[in-house]
Amino acid sequence: MKFIPYEVNTGAQNMQIDSDLLENAIKTKEKIPIFRLYGWSPACVSLGRNQKSDFIDEKFLRENNIDIVRRLTGGRALLHDDEITYSFVCPVSCLENGDNVVNSYKEISEILINAFCKIGIKLDFGGVKKAQKHPDYCMLVSTGADLCYNNKKLIGSAQFRKENYILQHGSILYDYDANLLEKVFREKVDTSSITSIKEINPCITKEDIIELLSNVNSL
Repeated sequence: MKFIPYEVNTGAQNMQIDSDLLENAIKTKEKIPIFRLYGWSPACVSLGRNQKSDFIDEKFLRENNIDIVRRLTGGRALLHDDEITYSFVCPVSCLENGDNVVNSYKEISEILINAFCKIGIKLDFGGVKKAQKHPDYCMLVSTGADLCYNNKKLIGSAQFRKENYILQHGSILYDYDANLLEKVFREKVDTSSITSIKEINPCITKEDIIELLSNVNSL
């Protein structure tokens, strides 16, 4: 596996890098998976590929120095703030279940499950309480391919496929500001359905998570 070390960029830069990694893998017929870690500065709202943006108060975002970008991947919006984000690019053929979207999510996510298990955080798929409406905030919705801790969503992921290659990226919540989320998304954030690394174990730092995931090749 090729590893791209953690770095912090703007939202536009991060989405461009992920797109470039995918396009270059297709162009060069890359056979080895690529795993990347990154952060966001300033904070940024990313919209799903086909998601409407009418719920966003862009004036509020500007006033609070929050960027907005659109992802290649689908799904609902995310606020990328106090988190670690990963991306994974590979040919469909390098996965046992590459042709099956849900199973390929799970196969890629085993990287994260195995890593977090080493620090006593046992993750599994699904288990988030189903929303009664269709919220704009991605973390309030479970796809069955997301990773949860004690039935609370910790990592939300999304995929994009092109020419038999997969780009999967996802948000690992280190911490979150529920009040800010509600202002950004203009909806009630049910924090009983989500969790963060800081809530699970406040002794674990963001740097600890970055170091843990920087060594996935040894898992």
